[in-house]
Amino acid sequence: MKIPTLFVLILLLGQVPAEASAPARQAILAGLEAAAKQADPGFTGFSAKRGETLFLTEWGQGKEDTPACTTCHGRDPTASGRTRAGKAIDPIALSGTPRRFSDPEEVDKWFGRNCRSVLGRECSPLEKGDFITFMSGQ
Repeated sequence: MKIPTLFVLILLLGQVPAEASAPARQAILAGLEAAAKQADPGFTGFSAKRGETLFLTEWGQGKEDTPACTTCHGRDPTASGRTRAGKAIDPIALSGTPRRFSDPEEVDKWFGRNCRSVLGRECSPLEKGDFITFMSGQ
């Protein structure tokens, strides 16, 4: 059975953004690593376990209606979530949304907004790196 060339081309092009995202994501993580080392000279690396704890903890320090990341994203990071307004959110895990955490402006925007909403403060470079590391394995 011969697969149409256009179909193969569409499949291949669909993979480009995900594969192209990896170097950009690594650059973001490298920047967070440098900032984490500057904040704590004893920094030894990001932890998926700490990232999972950050994701699953009900902080209740930010806005009353968003006490945890799971409020909008759900407990399964590979599944779609919903904003408080009911708008669908793509899965936060890289396995569900491979381009996630690859655009520095988007990363800054969403960590800024969501950390203030959930934690009531900015996330540290360590927290951001841990979170991305956890989501990279999901």
